[in-house]
Amino acid sequence: MTPPQTRRKTLQLLGTAAAASALGGAQAQGSAPSPQPAPNPSPTPLPNGSGFYRQRLGDLTATVVSDGTSPLASVLPTWGANPERQAEFAAALKEYGYPLTDTVNHFGPVVIDFGGQRTLIDTGRGSAGGGQLLTNLRRAGILPLSIQNVFITHGHPDHIGGLTTSGRPTFPRARHFMGAAEFEFWAQAAKPSAAVQANLIALRSRFTLIEPEAEFVPGLRALSTPGHTPHHLSVLARGAGGPGLLVCGDAAGHFLLSLKFPGAYVGFDADGAQAARTRQALFARAVAEELWVTGYHFPFPALGHLRSLGGPAGAVAYEFERGMWQWE
Repeated sequence: MTPPQTRRKTLQLLGTAAAASALGGAQAQGSAPSPQPAPNPSPTPLPNGSGFYRQRLGDLTATVVSDGTSPLASVLPTWGANPERQAEFAAALKEYGYPLTDTVNHFGPVVIDFGGQRTLIDTGRGSAGGGQLLTNLRRAGILPLSIQNVFITHGHPDHIGGLTTSGRPTFPRARHFMGAAEFEFWAQAAKPSAAVQANLIALRSRFTLIEPEAEFVPGLRALSTPGHTPHHLSVLARGAGGPGLLVCGDAAGHFLLSLKFPGAYVGFDADGAQAARTRQALFARAVAEELWVTGYHFPFPALGHLRSLGGPAGAVAYEFERGMWQWE
């Protein structure tokens, strides 16, 4: 087992967040597009850490693109909501050297390049909401027009906010994918939010609605991971060679508390008990299959592995270990 001081050092390194000014980019509206070859990236990408983190995983490339951060007055009870475990959660945060108050919340969309296809998973808050996705895509040398596929894990505004810019589709050449049940859950609400109306309902013709286990792009498969929202989907990306990547969206919860404490849930999980069960299954798969893992709210660069700390079946504790930093 890794000594506490080593774990603390590792987790302190996770705290680096990208911050840049938002960049708008209105695009033309239209009907659902056909897939097109991705243009060459432009401008020249900056080094890793300039608001993005790119890593080669076998024959696919994953790029975590920061949508920036937002102030977080207190980690608890939002990120560890079980009322009877607050003291336990606070002690763990202190042990790992993670601040309980006056910290930040991270947002981490992911771009996957594989087999000539470029897929963006989740779109952040949108530039009008302070999101940094477009700025940091450009820093990574990725233009919105080069995105061929957009996948939405669930309908919360910090995941769908970047689908439009100034009222128009941000990624006009992209096919849009979302779970059918998740889309309808939000679109058929009695009073859909402004974000749902503008970024889901208004773009309905662009969306291909899929079922769990669908391979929506070659090498990318949707996984049923309910609990955070009723029909949340995660993504398993796996090429012909090398390790796979599990893009959890919000199914992974908090990078420390949701892993270390079986049964823990977060304040904005729709069904906390179901979310905790989903996490146990998701984390067990990640360890068994030696998958790379990224969680949407894990601290930037949010890319690494999980390891088991042991425990009875269905109640195993885990730990997130960030991968070795690569500058190029």
